[in-house]
Amino acid sequence: MSDDVRNIVLGVVAAGISAALGWIARTYLWRRKLRRKQAFFGLPENSESLLVVNRDPATAEPAVHRFDVFALLELSALIKDCGAHVQMITQDAAHQGFGERTEFCVGGPGSNRRMVAHMAAMLPGVRVNIDPEPGPDRGAFQIGSERYRMDPGVTEYVLLARLTAGERRETRPVFLFCGQRAITNQAATRYLARNHERLARKHGSNSFVLLLKVINSQAYGPDVVELVADVTRTAQSALPAAAPRTGHRAG
Repeated sequence: MSDDVRNIVLGVVAAGISAALGWIARTYLWRRKLRRKQAFFGLPENSESLLVVNRDPATAEPAVHRFDVFALLELSALIKDCGAHVQMITQDAAHQGFGERTEFCVGGPGSNRRMVAHMAAMLPGVRVNIDPEPGPDRGAFQIGSERYRMDPGVTEYVLLARLTAGERRETRPVFLFCGQRAITNQAATRYLARNHERLARKHGSNSFVLLLKVINSQAYGPDVVELVADVTRTAQSALPAAAPRTGHRAG
């Protein structure tokens, strides 16, 4: 074999080895990233999850607001990426406990009975004004001693929570998307999809409750979202006996 042929063969072999090592490294990184995502969402391969659908309170007939449909589609994509399965049920048909499989619950207490139960059990420091009558406090959040009022289409709030009950390692989390309007529910699901890696690094498998502010949804839809605060401790503590009426608006 001449030197030129030997050099060509060695070059081809080296290129093949480099390609194989690169493929192995990329596969390893991809699998590690997937495992972290599955662990954060409590969705190992072929596991079951529950998607609880709210109803549109603006209609008399059973219906889902289009922005909530978009939120459900984004959550379905997350679940599929983890290699898990999903069962979708309506908010009035969810007669079961939590912790056996990951649950995604969409909609505020005015449109989702399941959300009412979760908030009563795990977020005693949060109250939502579901009075249908117009007024400055309609839809307002009270979190501890603070009150967050919405200015529809301009400044709106949504709670994004990852909650676990009990100390069992295999306990699955419950994700809550509790917004003042349907578009804020979608904003919270999109925020989770974009930031789940950062949230996983910061919180790990621990519970968290984040208050998000949706800015100018009438112009930007669900895309412009700010983190107001991590309100985990306040939301999981009982409300004070007499909370001052402090309003928060855009500014």
